[in-house]
Amino acid sequence: MKKLFAIFGDPVTHSRSPLMHNSVFKNLNYKACYTRVHLTDGSKLKETFLALKLKGANVTVPHKEAAYEACDEVRGFAKTVGVVNTIINENGRLIGYNTDADGFMYAIKEFGKIRDILIIGAGGTAKALASRFIEDGIKVRVLNRSQNRLEYFKEIGCDSFTWDSFKIEKYDLVVNTTSAGLKDEELPAPLALIEKILENTSFAADAIYGKVTPFLKLAKSKNIRCKDGADMLLGQGVLANELFTNNELKTDDITTYMSKSFEL
Repeated sequence: MKKLFAIFGDPVTHSRSPLMHNSVFKNLNYKACYTRVHLTDGSKLKETFLALKLKGANVTVPHKEAAYEACDEVRGFAKTVGVVNTIINENGRLIGYNTDADGFMYAIKEFGKIRDILIIGAGGTAKALASRFIEDGIKVRVLNRSQNRLEYFKEIGCDSFTWDSFKIEKYDLVVNTTSAGLKDEELPAPLALIEKILENTSFAADAIYGKVTPFLKLAKSKNIRCKDGADMLLGQGVLANELFTNNELKTDDITTYMSKSFEL
């Protein structure tokens, strides 16, 4: 019998995860199938997961914190950050993991040594990345529209700012973790602020993939080396697939066929 996996999100139609995981399952003859589930209410995640008889799932914006709450047990890095993007069904118990942060570390390797990072946004992805960067001894600053989500970042040792209190400094890398530019042509902060930030950074990255966001367009116009979220997506996808298949498949094989899915 085929195992069923899915991705939960709102929106979710843009997600490449089904292509990525199905490419691995098909090419390596693993009896499984992966689909999308559009979920508007994060509190319904657990009952939906169980009703669909899923063996595992990925979780994207805006449900990563709700996914943490939905799990019976949380392991590894996800425990540190309170953010889950991968769930495994272990005999009816939902076990949560986070593969986002290591996926991102994989993606920014080619930028070389990074010492100073500015994260724009304060959601689940921002939390995972900030905690991971701090673990690596990187100086982290966080910029968010409002104050109310910044407490977590202050507690773990990040300098945190709202648009009004922001002080510009020099950065090795600026990362947009907001959904600005995903379904619209918005920037993650006011234009004047983003202009200043980009004039003071070496590299720029966006967690969004599959389109050049206004944030990346602006970075490119200033000749800043940048990346969209495709490599981060690949990195976290490989780690998630290892969990889905209980390490029965070779990492190199997963990476090969998952990479091929990006050509589709």
